[in-house]
Amino acid sequence: MSSFAALFPGQGSQSVGMLSALAEEYAPVREAFAEASEVLGYDLWQLVQQGPDEQLRQTQYTQPAMFVAGVAVWRAWLAAGGAMPSYFAGHSLGEYSALTAAGSLPFAEAVALVARRGQLMADAAPGGVGGMAAVLGLDDEAVRSVCAEQAQGEVLEAVNFNSPGQVVVSGHVSALERALPALKAAGAKRAVLLPVSVPNHSALMNTAQAPLAASIAQAGLAEPRAPVVQNLLARPASNMTELAGALQQHVNSPVYWTDSVRYLAQQSVPVCIEFGPGKVLTGLVRRIDKSLQGVCIDSPDSLQQAIALTTD
Repeated sequence: MSSFAALFPGQGSQSVGMLSALAEEYAPVREAFAEASEVLGYDLWQLVQQGPDEQLRQTQYTQPAMFVAGVAVWRAWLAAGGAMPSYFAGHSLGEYSALTAAGSLPFAEAVALVARRGQLMADAAPGGVGGMAAVLGLDDEAVRSVCAEQAQGEVLEAVNFNSPGQVVVSGHVSALERALPALKAAGAKRAVLLPVSVPNHSALMNTAQAPLAASIAQAGLAEPRAPVVQNLLARPASNMTELAGALQQHVNSPVYWTDSVRYLAQQSVPVCIEFGPGKVLTGLVRRIDKSLQGVCIDSPDSLQQAIALTTD
């Protein structure tokens, strides 16, 4: 078997109807959603398959949906005879899917934890207070500099370092509106608001951190079966205390995805498999390091392609 990393996407990769073809062929997909629905108290599969899209885009629903989607694809992978990866990693919310697939978080407890995370984040910044914007074609320091200039007493931070020249900023809506023209003036090719209602990973999430940390502490974290590269560290934790601490700080701290993928490349991991819909991470991986191969599993065909890619 070839060495590979299992990657799990976060918010933004969801869509109504996702994983329908995979679910028809692999029963573990529907089973994962059924188990999650028992915990959540509503039919998550129906929401994912039928919408409405506006509801699926609300963070308290998006987070459980994308968490379960990642784990469901992972279960389909195992059912199809897929191998254990050398490393796990997940982008933002996807870190919870990665930890669950790695055996560090029990599934039912993780569903409840992610649902609580989504609700705490929604409550921390009610609709219209905050948002996020994608900035393309500007280096990290230039983005940070514009954020510092345009914050003007409000929250405005560079929070997702997704690939060279792709940074997401987060904060108050009014600060974002000031920043967009300033970012373009500084040389950004594009600076556009994202269709999200929550200013993820910014200081506006500070009130969510303590209650979420308490829930994480009670969630029964265990040693993962393989190393999990965490967003905040851009490497695996050296012990369980560090792993839990990085996860607890995750909600209001940056996502260092570029550095995380570079870490994987430095470990001589040639292939990255994305477990979940959207292909976002597969694209980012190629932009970060062109030597890395990748495929996103979101259908029976792509599952077989991924198995072939990881089999010598």
